[in-house]
Amino acid sequence: MPSSPSSRPRKVAVVGISLADCGRVDGPTPYVLHAQAARRALADSGLDRSVVDGFASAGLGTLAPVEVAEYLGLKPTWVDSTAIGGATWEVMAAHAADAIAAGRADAVLLVYGSTARADIRAGRRTSNLSFGSRGPLQFEVPYGHSLIAKYAMAARRHMHEYGTTLEQLAEVAVQARANAAANPDAMFRDPITVDDVLSGPMIADPFTKLHCCIRSDGGCAVLLAAEEYVPDTAKDPVWILGTGEHVSHSTMSEWDDFTVSPAAVSGRLAFERAGVRPADIDLAEIYDAFTYMTLVTLEDLGFCAKGEGGAFIEKGRIGRSGELPVNTDGGGLSACHPGMRGLFLLVESVRQLRGEAGERQVRRADGSFPELAVASGTGGWFCSSGTVVLGRG
Repeated sequence: MPSSPSSRPRKVAVVGISLADCGRVDGPTPYVLHAQAARRALADSGLDRSVVDGFASAGLGTLAPVEVAEYLGLKPTWVDSTAIGGATWEVMAAHAADAIAAGRADAVLLVYGSTARADIRAGRRTSNLSFGSRGPLQFEVPYGHSLIAKYAMAARRHMHEYGTTLEQLAEVAVQARANAAANPDAMFRDPITVDDVLSGPMIADPFTKLHCCIRSDGGCAVLLAAEEYVPDTAKDPVWILGTGEHVSHSTMSEWDDFTVSPAAVSGRLAFERAGVRPADIDLAEIYDAFTYMTLVTLEDLGFCAKGEGGAFIEKGRIGRSGELPVNTDGGGLSACHPGMRGLFLLVESVRQLRGEAGERQVRRADGSFPELAVASGTGGWFCSSGTVVLGRG
């Protein structure tokens, strides 16, 4: 084991990333996708699996992540099973980085895999209207208050408060699809227009089908390690510079303002701890189960003022060559969305910072690769948020 450089907190880097098979994956089980992702991330890092002493996973097994660790042949001495929806993975990365910095672990593997699409097609599960009917949720479930309806209500409130238009929300989907067109791994790559989005079948007013994320299969993994391991890795490190997390509500009646997401807190904390400003960021990977999530998260992370998200998105500003490239792989709206997508945000952030994104690679004005990225995940119906600022060099 490498020796610790000093008594100061250790720096933490992402040293390995990978995707499992994604999109339409009818054969493998979720466990197989976990194993694919884990093996590929370790291969990407160049490190031996024996260095992994921490493991984080959620969403699979009765005793997640114990069952997944057993399947992978790991016996970690540090473990995390945080499960707060789409924000799970940014929060897990924050916990893992803290543990590594404090010397509680040396290398932590975060892994996710899901066959959400294949399971429905095979009749192994059905679509759920709600997460459950116990506790506080029992007061909403009888009225058919589904998850998508909650996002739709929030979007309508933003439209009422700030004049945000359906066309502006549709632009989020259009630009995500344009990004996906340059991603060979994206599930949907054909161009769409604002009119295509607006004329689609209504799902929950104001969201038509293309305002909503796709349903796919897939998995991915991220390996974090202490700075002492970096000289032995196969790729240049991408450093965890700052993180933030926040939970705000469970029931809609306890949400103070439908136009403010918990990213307003997690983002502020992450930027402060990283010592950077939103204006310094070269690209953003944002959880986008619905178009409104992208818009309001851009506001809450400080890339534009509250109420100005619609205007900010117009004219291609969040496209790959725009002022702030957002969801450069196509996001959950076009690339993949197998469930809790937050870990994919970290994978794409690292890929872009390394300069490994191929045709969809973002470059700065001088032609260089990006230096700073932010990944911000959202869970539930804006119930939780985790934000991670990453940098290279």
